[in-house]
Amino acid sequence: MKDMLRLVSWFMILFIALLISCSRVTPQQFNSARMDRISIAKDGREFILTPLGKPFVPWGLNYGNRGRLIEDYWESEWQTVVEDFREMKAVGANVVRVHLQLGKLMTSPDKADDNALRHLGNLVKLSEQTGLYLDLTGLGCYRKSDIPPWYDALSEQERWAVQSRFWEAVSAQCSDSPSIFCYDLMNEPLAPAGKRKPREWYSGTLFGGYDFLQWIALKQGDRPREEIACRWIETMTKAIRKHDRQHLITVGLLPSSPQLGHFSGFLPEKVAPRLDFISVHIYPEKGKVEQALKILHEFSAGKPVVIEETFPLSCGSNELEVFLRTSRGIACGWMGHYNGQSPSELTQLKKQNKITIPQALYLNWLELFQKLKPEMLVK
Repeated sequence: MKDMLRLVSWFMILFIALLISCSRVTPQQFNSARMDRISIAKDGREFILTPLGKPFVPWGLNYGNRGRLIEDYWESEWQTVVEDFREMKAVGANVVRVHLQLGKLMTSPDKADDNALRHLGNLVKLSEQTGLYLDLTGLGCYRKSDIPPWYDALSEQERWAVQSRFWEAVSAQCSDSPSIFCYDLMNEPLAPAGKRKPREWYSGTLFGGYDFLQWIALKQGDRPREEIACRWIETMTKAIRKHDRQHLITVGLLPSSPQLGHFSGFLPEKVAPRLDFISVHIYPEKGKVEQALKILHEFSAGKPVVIEETFPLSCGSNELEVFLRTSRGIACGWMGHYNGQSPSELTQLKKQNKITIPQALYLNWLELFQKLKPEMLVK
């Protein structure tokens, strides 16, 4: 009888333990519930968390891992992505910018790759688990070997149609997640001035092995360049809004130049009404912080402004610090770069005299990133 009672007791203990286990909230569910959607404040100048109404200041990082694109390893080295997101969270980021290549997501002009969409879904879940918002930048054609031959042979109209299907697929996959900060339609697009050669959609200028610039058309015709830019934005936005009517939309814009002006053809005052906020990429040059601030002023066009890319690439950390602090009156969000190594890893390499020049730049940036966070996030 005692043995029977003991057995019944063990079953009851196991049953209660099972109930407790089943009732627990998973990390994904817990963080998803705590992540509020980001929207534009009523003043049209900054971001808030909805429905709470609390201010939100994007303080983020463009994501890569030792010079690789995420599609290179998000299937074979998923744990690397997980660890990198945890490290970016640990250094103080609240937004991560991820670059998605068109050739990795579209298997044909009419069909998205189901496996790539599954990996994107995993990335969204990871962002929910870590509490990091995603800046999803699309239509990347950074590496020539990843561009399908059929894509560059398309006409402008056909190419825009494929780009629209790309964004339809991405937004359908991501629309329900609170972790999406924004859809960035393309990194540094260009509207044509005059006529370009057939298939000449890219700049041909490599940085770190990648071509980051892309033309949205090859022939200007009798169209003003800014009109082409606005029509393209409207086309991509319409594709996204088929599935997602709430998350923000932007475009990663090149800065202007004192010599060439807004040579991209994407004039801030023209494109701003068609975007939720303005994103601009500014890398201050040594001794030219005032010039960088003047350029930033040109992108203040009645919408929130985010410096989506910056880094001590052409100036020292001290000058970049001055630029960032002074930019607070214009910009309301900032994003630098992360390349898969934490400050502690880089510091250890420095102590061992094994750190490379690029690694030293990343260390300087991450130290500045952590130093400025408490100040930059105060409203």
